[in-house]
Amino acid sequence: MNVTSRRLPGRFLVFLCLTLAAGLAGFVPLAARADIEIMSDDSALSTALQETPILEQAVASGQTPPVSERLPDTPSVYSPLPPEVLGEQGGEWRMLVGREKDVRLGFVYGYARLVGYSEALEFQPDILKEVVVEDGRAFTLKLRPGHRWSDGAPFTSEDFRYWWEDMANNEELSPVGPPASLIIEGELPTVTYPDSYTVRYEWSRPNPFFLASLARALPLVIYSPSHYLKQFHKSYAEPEALAKRVEENGMRDWAQLHGRRDNLSRFDNPALPTLQPWMPVTEPPSTRFELKRNPFFHRVDSAGKQLPYLDQMTIVVTGGDLIPVKSGAGDADLQARGLRFDDYTFLKQSEERSGYEVRLWDTVRGSEYAIYPNLTVSDPVWRELNRDVRYRRALSLGVNRHEVNQVIYFGLANEGNQSILPGSSLYDPELRQRYASYDLERANLLLDELGLTQRDDRGIRLLPDGRPMEIVVETAGESSLESDLLELIGDSWLKLGIKIFNRPMQREVLRNRVFAGETVMTLWLGYENAVISPGMSPEEFVPVHQDSFHWPKWGQYHENKGASGEGIDMPVAQRLMGLYEKWVAARSTAERRAIWKEILEIHADQVLTIGLVAQVPQPVVVMNGFENVPEKAIYNWDPGAHFGIYRPDTFWQQR
Repeated sequence: MNVTSRRLPGRFLVFLCLTLAAGLAGFVPLAARADIEIMSDDSALSTALQETPILEQAVASGQTPPVSERLPDTPSVYSPLPPEVLGEQGGEWRMLVGREKDVRLGFVYGYARLVGYSEALEFQPDILKEVVVEDGRAFTLKLRPGHRWSDGAPFTSEDFRYWWEDMANNEELSPVGPPASLIIEGELPTVTYPDSYTVRYEWSRPNPFFLASLARALPLVIYSPSHYLKQFHKSYAEPEALAKRVEENGMRDWAQLHGRRDNLSRFDNPALPTLQPWMPVTEPPSTRFELKRNPFFHRVDSAGKQLPYLDQMTIVVTGGDLIPVKSGAGDADLQARGLRFDDYTFLKQSEERSGYEVRLWDTVRGSEYAIYPNLTVSDPVWRELNRDVRYRRALSLGVNRHEVNQVIYFGLANEGNQSILPGSSLYDPELRQRYASYDLERANLLLDELGLTQRDDRGIRLLPDGRPMEIVVETAGESSLESDLLELIGDSWLKLGIKIFNRPMQREVLRNRVFAGETVMTLWLGYENAVISPGMSPEEFVPVHQDSFHWPKWGQYHENKGASGEGIDMPVAQRLMGLYEKWVAARSTAERRAIWKEILEIHADQVLTIGLVAQVPQPVVVMNGFENVPEKAIYNWDPGAHFGIYRPDTFWQQR
């Protein structure tokens, strides 16, 4: 697998700029194409395999097999240009997180996926050697013979069969059935296993989500280490032994025990084998998690050195507010999560003293932050108001985005509502600016038109039931930036007769309140990816996910197949769902382009979210001597996995 050197990022940047300038026109999910074969670009090794220094003693004592026996028959080969920039094995990546749950970043940043994104945002096989796609509806996945889990057990099609038959289709482990991304118009795939190294997923109609779901930061994982998990499954374990395990672990039943042991992406069970470059070795709870190199990782460099280069990743849990301070003190080797643009000045001041460099990467959110009126809030008065387009337009017209940009982002951001960004073939500057001007007169007229003309002695408008229009805007409370933004917005909205209060809380508490319909309005991150091509899924723009804070109950209803949440009862949202279904069934790029344009038109006209500014630079702290990290890149969750697409297994440390 050829990857451009991080020390010479120019070739990638030229390619990426050209790609973005063309609107990512070449980035069409392969499931949407006709018959295509996605081959792994695994070049032959130029030299003999080299033993990993930290494993030499274990190999000599017989505890660990030699490198020639740890790798697949055909490993994935990293061949940078020029080859002299290949890294050295050894070293450590220290990283800071704000909560224990974020140990999962070891899985995210490791970014070993069946099929992943390249730096150019194109699909490429990774764990898989090859993928054959037929008519966008049949996917033949070919594994690498000889590939092993981190404990040395073979990785075969049995691990896929176990996940599909014994987990995804087991009512006790998966009460709502297989994941929604595997269901196309109510149809589950036919899954077969022709041999130990071949798995086939097939639908009667195209599935444009399949490959993208495998490539996400937190992907759809359609395999599990069956040799480990069978000891917790009632179909395989000896009943008395299983009952004893359930009792010893204080679990309700075998399904709960299995569920605590089986999640590959949580990275919270050191006993669970993995395919990632680093494997967790620290049991939670802890404030310091060590991840050691996976001795059976499937990638090597062209000089015969097994990846990852770094022997260890250390994740330290600290208060979210302390991450910038500790990064500035040199406590992290590579850090971006927990850092915001408002930390940039402080971080730059500490560069020389702490021995690091601050780089600015590009963000591609639809809006750095956006305001989400909850259209499914339980309070009937607020629900009716949030659903009135005149109200949402008035709120948007009452935001002084230029002031926000100048005061908080030094004028460097892109002002406008939440929509597609420049660089996408779907970009329309008018859509970003619709109802995004600062027009208090027009906003007040819209509110008066709604009948909200009565005010209290403070000048605050009154709701139809007599309550003052005091909006509690809930946030995750993870940055002072959130309160700064709401203070500026609050000053403007007060001129409309609307008073807002900021209620910060823990992220999980916030999510649960939003999902339950208790939250009227949220300040939250904008849509993840706004550099869109017609072949990219419009999932963020339609009510199909619970974690969309403007329509969580509709999203929950879709995700749980009607078992919970609420059915869509708002015409605009029903239209968006209809367009989404048409996009799924579309057979051509032209069809999908037309559908996308209508979705974006609806969002701009209906102001379903209130965007502020976009394209805010992301600070990235890189310790001196920490090599192969791009000078300039895109910082994004999906697609991108933050650092993931830049192959952190190839980052290395000068010693």
